[in-house]
Amino acid sequence: MRSALFVPGDSEKKLAKGLGSGADALFIDLEDSVALDAKENARTVAANFLKTSVALKKRPQLFVRINAFDADMFEEDLAAVVPFAPDGIVLPKSEHGKDVTRLDSLLRVHEVRSDIEDGSTKIIAIITETAVATLNAGTYHRSSKRLTSVSWGAEDLSADIGAIRRRNDDGRYRDVFRFARVQTLLGAVAAGVEPLDTVYPDFKDEIGFHHECMEAMFDGFTGKMAIHPSQVPIINEVFTPSDEDIQLAQAIVDAFASAGNPGVLAVNGEMLDRPHLRKAEKLLLRAAKA
Repeated sequence: MRSALFVPGDSEKKLAKGLGSGADALFIDLEDSVALDAKENARTVAANFLKTSVALKKRPQLFVRINAFDADMFEEDLAAVVPFAPDGIVLPKSEHGKDVTRLDSLLRVHEVRSDIEDGSTKIIAIITETAVATLNAGTYHRSSKRLTSVSWGAEDLSADIGAIRRRNDDGRYRDVFRFARVQTLLGAVAAGVEPLDTVYPDFKDEIGFHHECMEAMFDGFTGKMAIHPSQVPIINEVFTPSDEDIQLAQAIVDAFASAGNPGVLAVNGEMLDRPHLRKAEKLLLRAAKA
């Protein structure tokens, strides 16, 4: 997944527009972008959208961000949307791998009730929205086979720790948020799932957004979340491997295969070892998904 576009779950217009945004996934939001007195309507709108959109041949993946466990609304969210077979659920404010395991169990119950294949509903967890969650970012290994990706969030974390500013004057995150970002990246790799970079709130700042996408891609993130459709093309461009990168990666994989998978060999005059092979294989996998 390169791009994931957040869309308010109570807006039929924005949901319909999201289908044509080019995003790899839509995150149908029942949490932060929906006012408390609009939650029930959002569930109805989201359920109707899933009912009419899941069967479309060409569509983005459809995930629903439910309300966090501490909000006591998540059961109503799941009951409203799981019967219409979304591709997955986004779990906000996850504080430990055990939260994903708990959601796994809840989804199994709802899948049985809805006659949906066991395990078909995937999970994406946002894992750094509190101080406790950030410190537990390494606990998601083997938490659930449903887990496909983890991401992070700066806004809720800043509220939890009382931070006045998230970024320095040059636009770079301050240290505590850079720490959360690194924790997410390492936690994702340790769990064997995709690391998804967080949102960039200023959707009119295309230069700053492109720069942040490039930094995320260089560091190892495989995609990024978006809050506006205009951000999607930039994300897709940055996180799609270039033809040149694909050709080099394929050459590395082919060279190791034809040489009997040695520990080290030369490709284009450069000595490469097994870590280079693993990087090449990951890039080809990303390219295939793109």
